[in-house]
Amino acid sequence: MSAEEFIKSATALVEAAQQQRIVLRIMGAVAFRIHTPDLADLHKRLNRLDNASAEFTDLDLVTYGKFSSKLEPFFTNIGYPADENAKYQVHLWAQRQFYHENSGRLTIDVFLDKLEMSHTIDFKDRLELDNPTIPLAELLLEKTQIVQINEKDVKDAIILLLGHDIGDDDANHINGRYIASLLANDWGLWYTTTMNLDKIRVLSSKYDQLSDDEKSEVERKVGKLRKYVDDYSKTTRWKIRDRIGPKRKWYRDVEERYGTE
Repeated sequence: MSAEEFIKSATALVEAAQQQRIVLRIMGAVAFRIHTPDLADLHKRLNRLDNASAEFTDLDLVTYGKFSSKLEPFFTNIGYPADENAKYQVHLWAQRQFYHENSGRLTIDVFLDKLEMSHTIDFKDRLELDNPTIPLAELLLEKTQIVQINEKDVKDAIILLLGHDIGDDDANHINGRYIASLLANDWGLWYTTTMNLDKIRVLSSKYDQLSDDEKSEVERKVGKLRKYVDDYSKTTRWKIRDRIGPKRKWYRDVEERYGTE
């Protein structure tokens, strides 16, 4: 399936869910591409993909937990039956997994209410702010909350920053004020996110695929977001945790939480 076909299928899922009054939004790599179509070629060059390479092999979606009872009949009715072997993972991961009946290679993971990886990103009252994807702020946080961030995640974040400015709202901006408010109450998320923003800035300066103007643009936007974060008043909870710093573990081990026994 080409990237264009993959995106079309993902968008059709969101539209079909809307018809059933289910709020469903796209996360992950597909969402990044939907928001930065003009940067697709640059994104491929950064990831050293040729035209024959499959860009997308799975699809991440999120919905509210109140719709959980509707998910299995919804996906089954449109040709995406639940995989019986995933029932244990449904409980363990707090998500539901579905597989397209015509292609065992396409995996659809549906998260409920939250993304719980190195840190927790709560989607309460946020999913309706963008369509068909989660908001841009959460797209960036999806990457910057990863303690062991890899270069592919860094490159995804770079593309998102090149495609959108930092602002005070979610109207085609990465909402710097909202991100700052989350980080001001969660020292661990603040520490990981600011550490990764610094990595994004440093690594972007080293990629030959980026022009000098693009490198400067990434640095400017990282700096702008850092100013939002640095200027936002921190909560008492944050200040108390800041006294301890990284001497005490501040993140969740994803392998421990989602590994199999």
